[in-house]
Amino acid sequence: MLFAAAILAFVLLVFTVGKSPVFRVDRAGAAIIGAIATIAAGLLSFEDATAAVDHRTIVILFSMMIIVANLKLAGFFELTGQLLRTVAATQGRLLLAVILSSGLMSALCINDIVCLLFTPIVLSVCKKTGAAPLPYLLGTAMASNIGSAATLLGNPQNILVASLSGLPFAAYLLTALPFSLAALLLLHGLLCYRYRRLLADPLPAADTAASPCHPYLIAKSLGMLALILGGYALGGDLALLSGLGGALLLVTRRVKPNKIYTSIDFNLLVMFIGLFVVVGGVEKSGLMTALADRLSPEQMHNPVLFSGLTVALSNLVSNVPAVLLLKYFIPAADAAPWWKALALLSTFAGNLTITGSIANLIVAEIAAKEGFRMTFRDYFLIGFPLTIALCLCVTYWFHLSV
Repeated sequence: MLFAAAILAFVLLVFTVGKSPVFRVDRAGAAIIGAIATIAAGLLSFEDATAAVDHRTIVILFSMMIIVANLKLAGFFELTGQLLRTVAATQGRLLLAVILSSGLMSALCINDIVCLLFTPIVLSVCKKTGAAPLPYLLGTAMASNIGSAATLLGNPQNILVASLSGLPFAAYLLTALPFSLAALLLLHGLLCYRYRRLLADPLPAADTAASPCHPYLIAKSLGMLALILGGYALGGDLALLSGLGGALLLVTRRVKPNKIYTSIDFNLLVMFIGLFVVVGGVEKSGLMTALADRLSPEQMHNPVLFSGLTVALSNLVSNVPAVLLLKYFIPAADAAPWWKALALLSTFAGNLTITGSIANLIVAEIAAKEGFRMTFRDYFLIGFPLTIALCLCVTYWFHLSV
């Protein structure tokens, strides 16, 4: 148990800080080191380590990355940026369009990747219109987290929840979608009030020059995504459906495979595999059982306590490790509300601070390279009231549902 606790503490420290305070070790590196240390310490054999990896989650992540890579190469995100500018006559409408676009794309794809590809487009639109980038950057980051909470495909932790829980796609969507839609509108209202002076300036006439894109590849990729979602909604196996969809998109005469592979976040995949092994070692050591034995059933199955732990751990150690740790506290019977609450709260908690989500950091880093700053204070002034309001609403629903 001591070895398992020490390895887990090291990995969580790096995940919290973002890198090792001494060596040049990032989150993926910490997951690799933790996994190897788990095996070397005798907590797991190689066979046990292989069994600890949820291969379905890895397949889903990898396949979704292939679909998003095809959309990127087809110019889908540039086309979205042009449409935003075309339909928005005022800054308030442009901000709403950015928020809804970021939220919608993040509901269907992985939000981290959406932010990576969509943030430069938002900055480009701001430069062309002379709009102050800050409210649009905040809207992109926060809406990506909110939108990704609406489905079980929107972010890594929700994909993990889908694989671990077996929740039906439609059942989760019916619960999560109203929260996400209300949250997107609340976010727009908060940003419009906070930055009302910046957003008061008029926009120049829209540039009608067409963005380069490949309509066939866009239609093919979106069609494949629709088939995956439709099959999943009808009760199909998500891992198999997404794997087939990604594989079929690789059968092409138009796109070189290496262009697809270079757009895949292999660091994220490696990080997931390492985390599975580390948490598997913790489980095998009996550490989680010992911790659970110290809690009474009333404490373990208290929805308010569970909600608070989810929000706190999601900000302290990141949302994916939080899901892997908190799954041990979900009861075996009538578990659906617990899994739904875990997915919603771990995602909404990412909007509390700028470090609460990888998506937030991606937006901040891309903006910094372009000379724009999105500070902790800027983010917190919007993220704090937004997150508290959303998490209280979800916790109330959760309390009524169990």
